This record gives sequence, C-alpha cells and structure tokens, in this order.
Amino acid sequence: MEQLRGTGVALITPFKEDLSVDVDALRRVTEHCIEGEVDYLVILGTTAESVTLTAEEKSLVIDVIRKTNAGRLPLVLGVGGNNTAAVVNELQSRDLSAFQALLSVSPYYNRPTQEGIYQHFKAIALASSKPIILYNVPGRTGSNVLPETVLRLAKEFDNIIAVKEASGSMAQIMKIIKHKPNNFMVLSGDDLTALPTVLAGGSGVISVLGQGLPSEFSKMIRLGLERQVDEAYELHYRLQDGMELIFEEGNPAGIKAIFEILTLSTARVRLPLVEATPGLKQRITAFVKPFLKVYA
Repeated sequence: MEQLRGTGVALITPFKEDLSVDVDALRRVTEHCIEGEVDYLVILGTTAESVTLTAEEKSLVIDVIRKTNAGRLPLVLGVGGNNTAAVVNELQSRDLSAFQALLSVSPYYNRPTQEGIYQHFKAIALASSKPIILYNVPGRTGSNVLPETVLRLAKEFDNIIAVKEASGSMAQIMKIIKHKPNNFMVLSGDDLTALPTVLAGGSGVISVLGQGLPSEFSKMIRLGLERQVDEAYELHYRLQDGMELIFEEGNPAGIKAIFEILTLSTARVRLPLVEATPGLKQRITAFVKPFLKVYA
C-alpha cells in the first residue's frame, strides 16, 4: 500500500492532571503531526499507553483523532494482544471503516514458538477485513518473530502487507528485505534504524520521535527514499540524540516530555510508567531547543 510508505507516527495519548484523556491536547498533537507533513497516523499503538486505556477511552481516542484528521491522512489502528481469540473478536466487532490498515503486535508474555506466532497471525489474517502490519518488538514481547516466520506469513496471506520491525537488528531487517515478496513492505519500528532500513530497501518507519519533530523526521525519510543519502544522514545525526534520549526512561515518557516543551500536552503518563525525571527533561530540552523556531 503506497499510502503507508514514508513516515507514520505512533500517537501518544495525552492526559490531564487527573490522568483522564486530554481531548484538546490530543487534537493539538494530531494537528501538529499533520502540519509537520507526516504520511500517516497510527492510533492506539504501544506509545498510546493503550494497555492502560479502558474500552471507552480507546473509542474516545479513535473518535477524536478521526474527526481531527478529517480524512487528510491515512489512519492505522493498533489491534493486538496475547489472547488470539480476543483479538479476533475485536476485529469482528469494532467498526474499522475509517482505517487503511491494522497494526498487530506479536503476542507478548506468553512467548509462543514460531509456529504459535504463525498460527496467531493466521487467525488474525483470516478474520480481518483490513490489511495487516505485523509488529515485531522483542524487547517488549519477550520473543522475536524470525525472518522465516515473517516471510512465511507475507507469502501465504495477501492481506498481510508489511512488518514493523523493531528487533534493532539490521541483519534481520536486511534478510526480510532480501527475500520478501515485491509488494510486501518493511517498516522500521526503531527511530535509530529508520534511515538505514529505508536505504537498505525498506519502505519507511512508524516513529515515536517523528510525532514530536514531524517536519525534520519526515523530511529525513523522504530524502532517504529519494536516495539523497548525504542530506538524509545530516538530518539523522541532528536527530540522533533525541532518538536515544526519549527512550532512556521508557516510552512514552520521553516523547511526552517533548510535547510538554512544545506546550502541546503535559508529560503525564499512567502507572506503572512514571514521568521523565527533571534531569532527563533538561537534556531533552537542550536537544529540542534548536528546533523550536520551526514550531513556534
């Protein structure tokens, strides 16, 4: 799907002082990303703290972003979990008409075998009315979706269209790129590997930092896709400290600190996550400062 080529951003869920969903801030964040010329928006991913949201809050977040976007950018919805039957039930019961694709994480905590991972995504593929992006993030799930499993799924199910690859291993990413079907997309799931993935033949990224600094990040990816390597790496190195800082105390504490600096949202997160420490906020502020004139 050409619509999902380039820079997608995994949107945060802003919270008020009482930790309820801050609808006005969510509108501001969404508009910030659209104005920054990202290519698509990802709703209810891990960065949205989706595991701490109630069903009603999830519906609210979807509704606010959908209405704010007003059809301007493609939308991707995070629908995943470690209970295959529950994921299938959600796919069959939720209105998915507003979404171009679904992002579904490999089962976490259970640590299934590769065959178990395959069977999980097979069930999802058979139940889904929308294209599916696999999400491999071993640091969070406790298991790695090996290239052989990704390729098996890509070749057997036409509606499995991409993988968000966050293993951090360029060797693994390049193996998938080398052997994938022509119409299957490899998307970086790590900001640090975004440009290398694109230059190796990938199709883009689903980014965290990209929502905070959308103009710079999406330009970097566009330059990479256009094979303007020197210009792309110049931006990569300007952004690299931020790519590392925002994950230093966990995601999304770091990116929410950026939104606080930009005065678009608070930095509040829900337990068991905690807000970025003052020391980290100081270093993030120093990183963001050179970019502030763009977002003034």
